[in-house]
Amino acid sequence: MANQPVIFIHGLWLHGTSWQPWIEFFQNEGFDAVAPGWPGEKDTVAETREHADDVAGKSIDEVTDHFAKIIDGYDQPPIIIGHSFGGLITEKLLGLGYGNAGVAIDPAQIKGVLPLPLAQLKAGLPALGNPANISKAVSLTEKEFKYGFGNALTDEESKELYDAWTIPSTVRPLFQAAAANFTLHSQAAVDTKNEDRGPLLLISGTADHTVPDVTTDATMKQYRDSNAVTELIKFHGRGHSLTIDHGWHDVATEVLVWLRQQHVGD
Repeated sequence: MANQPVIFIHGLWLHGTSWQPWIEFFQNEGFDAVAPGWPGEKDTVAETREHADDVAGKSIDEVTDHFAKIIDGYDQPPIIIGHSFGGLITEKLLGLGYGNAGVAIDPAQIKGVLPLPLAQLKAGLPALGNPANISKAVSLTEKEFKYGFGNALTDEESKELYDAWTIPSTVRPLFQAAAANFTLHSQAAVDTKNEDRGPLLLISGTADHTVPDVTTDATMKQYRDSNAVTELIKFHGRGHSLTIDHGWHDVATEVLVWLRQQHVGD
C-alpha cells in the first residue's frame, strides 16, 4: 500500500518551501509529503518576488479549487495541513469532503467568527489599509512581519525568517474574510456542520497577533453542531511564526501524535 499522502498549504506572505522541515519530518515518519504553492506562485522565493503580479488578485475559492484539483490527482485522500489562510483553506476542503483529516494551524477567521481584536486589525492593516490592494500583490516590510509573525521571537530570528521565506501575496482573501459576516455567500464560509468529514485539529498560538487565540476559540465554537471529531490544541507564548521558527518541531510532533491518535496514516 502506498504511503499516506500529506499536503501542506501555506498562508499569506510565506512561500511553499517554508514547509520543507515539515516535509522531511513527515517523510521520515513514512508519509508522502508535499507543499504545493498557491496559484501563480513560482518554485522559489526569489522567483515569486520577481513575478509578484502572477499571484495578485487570487480569491479564496480560486485557491481552494487549485488545491482541490491537486487532491483529485491522488489515489487516496491526503491529510491536509494548513497554516493561517492555508488553515482556512484546509477547513473549506475538509468541509467539502476532501482529505481524510485536517489540521488548521492559526487558521484565518471563517464566516461566523465575530471577534476582531485590535492586534488582528493592526496585523492586517498593510493590506486592508488601502481598498485598492484587493486586486494587487502586497509585500510586508520587515517591521510589519515582526509584528504579525515574529512578535514572540528575537529581532534576529524574525529577520532571518523574513529574509528567507516572505513573498508578495494576494490579499483578496483578507478582504473576503473581513467582510464575511456581511456577505450572504461569502467565500470564507465553511461547512462546519458536516458530520461525514474527517477529524479536524485546530491549533492556536496564544501570543499570535495575526490570528489571536480568541479568534481560534471562536472558530472552534463554529463546529459545535457537528459530531465529527474537532479538537483544539494551544501553544502558549507562540506567535504566528510557529510553523517556521525555532519551535516548529514541537508543533509538528504534536500534530503527528494527534494524527496517530485518530488512526490516520497507520
